[in-house]
This record gives sequence, structure tokens and C-alpha cells, in this order.
Amino acid sequence: MSNMPTESAAVVTVTFNSANQLAPFLNSVRNSESIAPLVYVVENASSQRDAAADVAAAFNAEFVDLDTNLGYGGAINAAVERLPLSIDKVLISNPDVEFSKGLVSALADWLDEHPRTAAVGPRILNSDGTVYPSARALPSLRTGVGHAVFSRIWKSNPWSKSYRAEGITNDRARHAGWLSGSCLMVRRSAFEQIGGFDESYFMYFEDVDLGYRFAKAGWKNDYLPSTTAIHFGAQSTSSDPSRMLRAHHDSALRYLDRKYSALWLAPLRVALHAGLKIRLALVLKRSRL
Repeated sequence: MSNMPTESAAVVTVTFNSANQLAPFLNSVRNSESIAPLVYVVENASSQRDAAADVAAAFNAEFVDLDTNLGYGGAINAAVERLPLSIDKVLISNPDVEFSKGLVSALADWLDEHPRTAAVGPRILNSDGTVYPSARALPSLRTGVGHAVFSRIWKSNPWSKSYRAEGITNDRARHAGWLSGSCLMVRRSAFEQIGGFDESYFMYFEDVDLGYRFAKAGWKNDYLPSTTAIHFGAQSTSSDPSRMLRAHHDSALRYLDRKYSALWLAPLRVALHAGLKIRLALVLKRSRL
């Protein structure tokens, strides 16, 4: 295992009323490498900020206490701005994740060996051991609409399969359109080049947008399944409260509006807004049944 990556890489996580998840996460980070990487914990102004600060201190993690909730992407940006200049790789992770042995080193080595790669993500497993589709295609108009309409009522529909890159082998490294923000490593210079996460995405789609903007700037997003992380919250979408569902739809519309921003596409944007509004109403109705 290489010691160099842990000296030039840092781990950043964001907490919001998730202090109970922080100790297991920091313990897995510490045990994943022979030399523990620098860790920044960003507290997004929740009621558990004191508890999160105590846990961070117990693991010698840097604690960033934000006055207001900046959302996931905004909190990550705040941490990256504070990193020492010697840090050129940033592993971004949710706190409900467990690192496998050598995860940080493996991802950092990949970035060193692939200079045109801006982001690399591991194989992400659900808590039951199944593989979460963390390396997906960027949603085209056809696949995006098909996935939005049919994903909850027709699980095996071809649009969702295409969007989730199902049918593409998950056993070998490959390029991806975007990588799940629950666990990925970014090249700091590339991240800063495109302005980091777009903070207008308060929740959801900030990782889709990041992958899209990396690609537009000429960078690659890579999937590295030889190293793994377990995400214990990755299966929770079916139990999202209405606030989360609304936030997801708002972020989807923001992404589509920007991707299809040309004046002549205005009728398309109107249709997309109407369609997603209807879908949200149907999903909320089903969730109350």
C-alpha cells in the first residue's frame, strides 16, 4: 500500500443531525490506511453540532462549523477552500459510508496514473451487499424522461437501465457520465477549475451536474470497482419524505433547464416542467397510500 496518497489526499464529509454516524465513519477512514489521511468534518448548522464536534475531536479530524446550512455541495466547497495547498486530491463522502482497506490510496493512485481524470469512484455496495448503481450515464432527454416516468412503476424499463448503465460490466474500470456524490475522489485542480459544486443545488443532482461540467471541461469521470465502500443509506429512496421528493424534482428541473437552455428549446422546458410536476403529484399521492 502506498503511503504517498494519504499525504496528498484528504477526506471531506458533511454532517447534519448525523453525529451518530460519524464515529463509525471516522473509524473506518482511520483503519483504511496505514497512515490515516487528513479528515475534514463539515457541520451544516444542525441541532447536533456539539455532538459532531466532540466526535471529530476524538478522531483528530478538522471540524468546520458552518453558521448556516449550505447544502451538501456548498459544505464540501467550504471544506475544500480550507484545505492545505499540499492536498491535491479530495475524497468526498457521506458519513453513513464504510471504507474498505486501501480505498483512499487506490483512488489517489488512479488519479496519479490517469492525468485526464477529474473524478474517480469506487464500487458502492448497499448494506445488504448488492451493488448500488453509482457510476451512471448522463441523462439524455430520452433516458431522463423515460427513467422519471417509469422507474417506480416498471423497474426493468429500458430507459432506467440505460441511465443506470445496467448491462455494462461493473467488474472492470470504465468511464462514466457521473459518479455518486456519496463517495468519490476528485482532483482538486479540476474541481477548482470548474468552480466546485454548484451551490444552487441544495440537495440532489449536484453530483450529476459535477460530472456533466467535468466532461464539458474535457475531463473524465472514472469508475474503479476494484475498491469498495458500503453506503448504508443508499436504499432509502423509497421512504423519502415529501420534502426530499420535492427537493429531488426541483433539482432535476434545474439541471434540465440548464442543459436545455437555448431559447428555441423553451417549449421543451415547459413540457418538462409540466411532466415532472405531474410525476411529483403522483409520487406524493402514492407515498401517502
